[in-house]
Amino acid sequence: MKKMYYMTVILGLTVSLLPQESQGEVLPKDTLWEDIGLIPESLDANVDSLLRTWHVQYFSKTDAFCHDEDENVRFSDEVFKERLERLPHIIPMTYNALVRKSIDLYTDRRRNLVRYMLGMADFYFPVIEQVLEEYNLPLELKYLVVVESALNPVAVSRVGACGLWQFMLPTGKNYGMEINSLVDDRRDPVKSTHAACRYFMDMYNIYGDWHLVIASYNCGPGNVNKAIRRSGGKRDFWKIYPYLPRETRSYVPLFIAASYVMNYYCDHNICPIQTNLPLATDTVMISKMLHLHQVAEMLQIDVELLRILNPQYRRDIVPGHSKPSVLKLPAVATYSFVDKEDTIYAHRMNDLLADYRSAANGTSSTREQITHVVQSGENIVRIADKYGVTAQEIRRWNGLKSNNIAAGKRLRLNVDNGGIAFAQNTKQPKAETKPAKTTTATTTTTAAASTASQPQALSSSERYVTYKVKSGDSLYSISRKYPGVSATVLQKANNLSTTNIKPGQILKIPVG
Repeated sequence: MKKMYYMTVILGLTVSLLPQESQGEVLPKDTLWEDIGLIPESLDANVDSLLRTWHVQYFSKTDAFCHDEDENVRFSDEVFKERLERLPHIIPMTYNALVRKSIDLYTDRRRNLVRYMLGMADFYFPVIEQVLEEYNLPLELKYLVVVESALNPVAVSRVGACGLWQFMLPTGKNYGMEINSLVDDRRDPVKSTHAACRYFMDMYNIYGDWHLVIASYNCGPGNVNKAIRRSGGKRDFWKIYPYLPRETRSYVPLFIAASYVMNYYCDHNICPIQTNLPLATDTVMISKMLHLHQVAEMLQIDVELLRILNPQYRRDIVPGHSKPSVLKLPAVATYSFVDKEDTIYAHRMNDLLADYRSAANGTSSTREQITHVVQSGENIVRIADKYGVTAQEIRRWNGLKSNNIAAGKRLRLNVDNGGIAFAQNTKQPKAETKPAKTTTATTTTTAAASTASQPQALSSSERYVTYKVKSGDSLYSISRKYPGVSATVLQKANNLSTTNIKPGQILKIPVG
């Protein structure tokens, strides 16, 4: 009886894991890989295009003591099986031909992506593990984010799933996440992991089998139940495998393969690309409306770093005026924030926040009619993600039949603005103008504080020094050597179309 109750509730909540128009169907444009099935978007994406939405400027270098090559190392089935059995696990680490081919996918075709994921795992896995422990769930569930999003917290799929755990908007809201045009908790590593854990617990209460729980996370319990019925009532993933949607058939093998490669990467000559993101962070509670640029400028923290630490705030605004809101900072900056809190709230308040008007009665959920002009390269799914609505809603409001739309078209949107109405002036805030200072240039690494946060116009009279890029350098790591210069300023000063730089490259550094 208890299971029947859960079944009724959960089917209603999780049916939106897939878009309404394609539940139980193969998602369009996914790549079919022989003998595995459909490769998730996170693994099918070009690494370079992925890095454009990732934290590429914060990656530094590989471990000097790690042996890294482009060539994979082959092992026998017995070795793979023994290594999987050796992993600490509650979820069965089954080994078979499908798992072997999934391991080959990571260690051969996607080995460069694995390098970056290993770097981000150092940053996100401790956060995920802590939440999993709170729910007394198997810690190996953390490897599911490798399959879901390649550890990219701002990943958005073609159908609108978002965040590390790739929640669809309705499912995210059903699991208690705030999603509107101001805040999107699907992007918050902590809150989205709490939601994922609640889903796992609900599914385990239905199935009592972790492989089926994982399969249901991909296709929803309705499709899993259908596969169980078609198999004659079998409740084993490998026995219902032929009756599952094709994208779900690859899901459990890829999860097991992810568990393998994130532990045995060294044996395949894959080395992590390390990140210089701050592993030590802390949180402060915000009780007023606050702009990230206020914090960046007063604490001399790069605003891009603040966005990485707080990806849930879509418009750089922390809505502490509506309810206490969390701001994550590098641990070393939390004391400075507390010490300067009143000054930070007052800093450029009229400049940065005057265009935003609080919603009536201070509510955190206010509908607002706005117009969006479609930019080149945008589609309905991306626009929907930006404003915290669904693609289906945008199509209905504008009488559209597909997600493709021409640049320049004006769309009518009825958005939940999160309690802060959209400003008439939507341009990016300019950095505070400060008197120019004479700076002695140096290429020696210092312990200087992080750089100013906002790109500034470079005048013809501005002075430059040159810097020769070394192995392991990034625009961000170079900018830290020159107080008052941000990674974005470096990119602008050198007319770089991307943040990629190469050893030996000569960069201009504006110094006054």
